[in-house]
Amino acid sequence: MSDDINVVWISSSDVLQRFDQPLLEYLSQYVNVDQWEYHHHLDEGSSVDEAVDLMNEFLAQPSHPIHLAGHGAGGAIALTFARLYPQKVRSLVLLAVASQPANTWHVHYYLQRKLFTMSRRQVLANCVRHLFGEQPHNTTKKLMGILYRDLEESPLLHSLFKLIQLPQGGVSMPMMICGSMNDFIVNSPALKGWLKEFKPGDHLWEYPKGYHFFHYFYPQQVGEQMLSFWQPYHLQSMLKSQPFYRNFTN
Repeated sequence: MSDDINVVWISSSDVLQRFDQPLLEYLSQYVNVDQWEYHHHLDEGSSVDEAVDLMNEFLAQPSHPIHLAGHGAGGAIALTFARLYPQKVRSLVLLAVASQPANTWHVHYYLQRKLFTMSRRQVLANCVRHLFGEQPHNTTKKLMGILYRDLEESPLLHSLFKLIQLPQGGVSMPMMICGSMNDFIVNSPALKGWLKEFKPGDHLWEYPKGYHFFHYFYPQQVGEQMLSFWQPYHLQSMLKSQPFYRNFTN
């Protein structure tokens, strides 16, 4: 890991990281950003614990604690890492992460498969509407393919037979929770469940629209809130004159 990295963004799968790019490009105008992307081969095991171990290898000897952030399952990985290695994390920003961190869009998918007599294709089409809002037919088909691939790549081991849970609770470093008021997956009650874990300096922020991937549709608005949150925690030392953004995979 380079010494000039200030912010590390965690992506949970190769296919979803495209929805992070507008926000990361906005942030990279002001801070040094790395994107760490989890992926695994189909013949290998996959889990949040494995992802955290790989992250720890990447952040083996940071010269200073970093600001850690992630969306959805990527946020669940970031949260788990921050709890296990608090000395390496200056602050934590979670986007669309419920107070039960394992309750990602994957849970929504499997619950529909179990409760309703719908095909996988019909459920995926429903998920597109819930995650992105109404989209043109061709766009919906492409997004269905992306979501199907993410089901295969996710480090969260949900299935039709078992929905996992992760430990609940806060973290020792400053934390910011971000969401969208019209997110069908991680709605306002799921976000506000974090409030009982808050300590002084923690912050909850919701944007009025944007669905589950609100940071894709409104990167500047989300980025401004993140930068504002980081400012009291030595953002002055993070400011730079030239954009810096890199992508790493495990």
